[in-house]
Amino acid sequence: MYKILARTCLLMLSCILLVNGVHAKDGYNIQLKFTDIKDSFVYLAHYFGKPLPTIYKTDSARIDKNGIAIMKSNTKTLGGIYLILLSDKKTYFDFLLDNGADLSIIITVKDLPLGLKFSNSADNSHFVEYSQFLNKFGKQQEQYAYQLSQAKTASDSASVNKKIADAGKQLNVYRKDFAAKNPTSILTKIFNALNIPEVPEEKHYMQDGKTIDSTFPYRYYKEHYWDGFDFNDDRLIHTPIYDSRLDEYINKLTYPYEDSVIKECKMLLLRAKKSPELFKYTLWWLTYNAESSKIMGMDKVFVYLVENYYMKGDAVWLTQEELQKYITSARKIAPNVIGNIAPEIKLPDVNNKEQSLHSQKSKYTILVFWSPDCGHCKEEMPKIDSLYKAVLSKKGVGIYAVSTYDDEKLWKDYIKDNKIEYWTHVWDPKRESNFRQEYNIYMTPMIYVLDEKKIIRGKRIDYSNIAGLIESLDKKAK
Repeated sequence: MYKILARTCLLMLSCILLVNGVHAKDGYNIQLKFTDIKDSFVYLAHYFGKPLPTIYKTDSARIDKNGIAIMKSNTKTLGGIYLILLSDKKTYFDFLLDNGADLSIIITVKDLPLGLKFSNSADNSHFVEYSQFLNKFGKQQEQYAYQLSQAKTASDSASVNKKIADAGKQLNVYRKDFAAKNPTSILTKIFNALNIPEVPEEKHYMQDGKTIDSTFPYRYYKEHYWDGFDFNDDRLIHTPIYDSRLDEYINKLTYPYEDSVIKECKMLLLRAKKSPELFKYTLWWLTYNAESSKIMGMDKVFVYLVENYYMKGDAVWLTQEELQKYITSARKIAPNVIGNIAPEIKLPDVNNKEQSLHSQKSKYTILVFWSPDCGHCKEEMPKIDSLYKAVLSKKGVGIYAVSTYDDEKLWKDYIKDNKIEYWTHVWDPKRESNFRQEYNIYMTPMIYVLDEKKIIRGKRIDYSNIAGLIESLDKKAK
C-alpha cells in the first residue's frame, strides 16, 4: 500500500501519471477500474503549493461491485498534480490532470505505485520510464546513505559524497534530456520547476584577477534559482514544489535584513502577477512568513506587504472582515518598525517628575517595557542590569524602563530591592499615555534599542542580543 508520508518532491513525482489528451471541453472525465477493490469510496484531490499531508479534495465517487468509479465535471479545472485517494485516507496515487482531460485508469492497489495502466495518455511511456529511473535512483540513494553511515574516514565519506553528487547530476541530465525532447509536456514544466542551478566549477576571481571570489557560488545559485520556474503557469501551484522553493529562497538564500527581504518580495510578486493562483499563494506565504518570523525586523516586511498589496486591493480573495484583520495588525505595528523614530513617551518617574524618552541624553537607549509581577521580567531585568554594568555603561547606553503595572508599592519595591534605581523608571497609573498601542505591547518584557536620534534600531530582543546589536551598529557607523 502506498502510504502518505512526508517525502521530498522528487519521490512524490515517482507516481505521476501523465495525461496529455486533447481538451475538447472544460472539466474532466476520469474512468477508474480497480482490480482488487470494490464497494468503497474514492476521492479526487490536489496539492496546493505544499507536499503531503496538505491536500485539497475536489470530487468523490463510489466504487461499484465491479470495481468501477467515474468522476466527471464540466467546470473549468486548473491542471496540476492530482491524487486519487482511497477511503482509508492513506492509500493514493498521483497523476497529472489537465482541463478537458478524458482518461481511463486501471489500478491494482496492492502493486502501487506501479500497479497502473492508462488509456488516452500520450505521455504514459515517458511516465513509466521516469518511474523506473526514479525507483533505481531511490534504491541507489539508500545504498549511499548506508555507506555514508558506515564510513570510517574522511576519505571514505568524500568518496560516497561524490557518488551521491554524480547520481544527482544524472537525474538532472535525465530531466534536461526529457525537456529538450518534449518541450510542450506538462512534465517538462514540473522538471523545470524542480531544477536546481548547477554552479560552474571553474574558479572565479575578484577584480584584481588574483583573489578567488568566494561569494560567486552563492551569488550564482541565488541569481539563477528561479530560471526554470514558469511564473506564468498557474498549474504549478497544484504541485508540492512551490512552498519549499519559497522557503529556501527567502529564509536561506536572502540576507535576513528587512529591506533585502522586501526587495525579493517585490520581485516574486511582480513575476507571479499574471497568474492568479500563484500570486495568491505567493502573497499569502510571504505575509505569513514575515508575520510569524522570529527574526528582528521582519514585521517591517509584514507592514510593507499589507500597505502595498492588501490595502491597494490586490488580495481580492479575502472577505472584508479578513482584510480588515491584516490592516488592523499592520497599523498596530507600523509606528514602531525598525528605522522609524520611536514614538515619544512622557511619563512620571518614581519621584513623580516627568521624564521624556526623547530627552534622554545617551548614544543608545534601551527601552524596556516590563511589569514587576511578571515572572519572565523578574529573570530578565537583573540580566540586563548585569550586562549594563559589565558592557553597556562603557558604550554610552542609557536605560528607560516603562512599567506596565499599576501597583506603586510593588513597582518601587522591585526597583529598590534589585538596586536599579539609576535607570530611568516611569509608569502610567492613570493610563493617560498611548504607549501600549504605539509600541504594540502585548507581552512583557519587551525591549527596544534606540540610537542617539531615538530611531528604532532593534526591537523585541532579549538581554543576550543587546550587546551584539550595539556592537554591530557601532561598526556600521564607522
